[in-house]
Amino acid sequence: MLAAMLVLSSVSAEPKADRPNILWIMNEDWSPDLSCYGTKGIHTPNVDKLASEGIRYERAFTTSPVCSTSRSAMMTGFYQNYIQANQHRLKKQEKQPLPYGIKPIPQLFQEAGYYTCLLSRKIDCNFLPSEKAELFMGSDWSERAPGQPFFARVTFGGTHRAFHRDPVRPINIKDVELPPYYPDTDFIRRDWATGLEQMQLVDREIGALLKRLDAEGLADNTIVFFLGDHGRCHIRGKQFLYDGGILIPMMMRWPDKVKPGQVNDDMVMSIDICATILEAAGIEAPVPLHGKSLFSKEVKERQYVFAARDKMDQTHDSMRAIRSKDYKLILNLMPERPWCQFNNYKEGAYPMLAEMNVMNMKGQLTPEQAAFFAPTKPAIELFDLRKDPFEVHNVATDPAYAEVKAELLAELENWRTHVIKDQGVSDEFRALNVFPETCPTSTVTEWVEANGNNYDFNKVGWPSWYPTRTLKEWEKVRALWEPYLFQGPTENLPKPATTKKVKSKKTKSKKN
Repeated sequence: MLAAMLVLSSVSAEPKADRPNILWIMNEDWSPDLSCYGTKGIHTPNVDKLASEGIRYERAFTTSPVCSTSRSAMMTGFYQNYIQANQHRLKKQEKQPLPYGIKPIPQLFQEAGYYTCLLSRKIDCNFLPSEKAELFMGSDWSERAPGQPFFARVTFGGTHRAFHRDPVRPINIKDVELPPYYPDTDFIRRDWATGLEQMQLVDREIGALLKRLDAEGLADNTIVFFLGDHGRCHIRGKQFLYDGGILIPMMMRWPDKVKPGQVNDDMVMSIDICATILEAAGIEAPVPLHGKSLFSKEVKERQYVFAARDKMDQTHDSMRAIRSKDYKLILNLMPERPWCQFNNYKEGAYPMLAEMNVMNMKGQLTPEQAAFFAPTKPAIELFDLRKDPFEVHNVATDPAYAEVKAELLAELENWRTHVIKDQGVSDEFRALNVFPETCPTSTVTEWVEANGNNYDFNKVGWPSWYPTRTLKEWEKVRALWEPYLFQGPTENLPKPATTKKVKSKKTKSKKN
């Protein structure tokens, strides 16, 4: 392991005239599926070059497996539950100002004399202020005053579904490697390979941005971070606390301050970036952050990272996780709910969901693959990552792991109680689904679409009936996906309409 190491003197706590610029590059919905991380089939030369010029982090984690909650944490440096931004995605009227005197990171930079800008549209924060114009001064660093340092963020959204083929470097499905929790079919290989092709397209966009830094003579005094906002948008990825949902790519380049060519094995988190860039700019936060400087002793000695998942769209569920280098424990606070309960976004965006539902109903999945389609979850999941890096063998009930389980549960409880002040699952949240006990039609999707005018799904959540479709109906959905999925690299077929936009009854707010 090569430790992250400052080459020159440590960063001063006082602002300097030559303070570094900050460029924070975010990639949507992406795990460490890059060629520099050893992923087969993909070619990402621009991101690989960035990694080679600084530090590539092997164990980087986000605090939540979906955008608005993980971004809320990264916009502040605090876990999303602590700032009450943990329910994805809050409506504007539901958002509250940040508590405890906490200020958003862009505001701290602005107050320190930086020009703050967002080079893309997405903010997606579950707190107030939450609009681009409220959090950033402009849309490009070219708008700043002469000599003024800048703090710039940009999100590349191409890797958010839907994926597009790469006509320049198409990927043969024979050249990719699937995690063992997916069945090895051409259908699933194509979906996986097309996602990698989409990342190749994004890699070229990132390359163009980095070339702009060079062309404008800014690269030598700019700290560049690249990371994913959370894990991949595949089954067992986004929205879940397995590594597929929270393990992210992360790298940093800081010319003349950080040695190039480093590969770091520390347990780091996305919110550590906040503390790192504030330290580099000599800015002191009004409230000590949950994240720590990547150059700090706390990070080097960190034993655990933590993550949380709560409501996703109108799908009600709640989970907490603790991870060390060797073990992962997931606490399912709503074990009565299936992993695959209805979610309109996923049913309309994941071709693999149709393929695996069909195979599951036909009994064609392995036990490890079929487990995710069970009608309920275990209360505790424990994985020995040394033997089981893909987290498919739950050893929570194995007496040999009793001591490890007890230790992780105690550490998780301490984090929940003393760090994030976890509100857990209220009786109201658990019982909000005021629907018939069983689905009155064969398809949950159709029932939700038909009853949108009768229920405010934003408040009561979507029903958790499972399975959400019959075998015949899933086969029909799979057939809709097939021509789209197997289109050629130069084709541009529209994404099939496998679900309809749900019209939810609107509840009128009371006037004072």
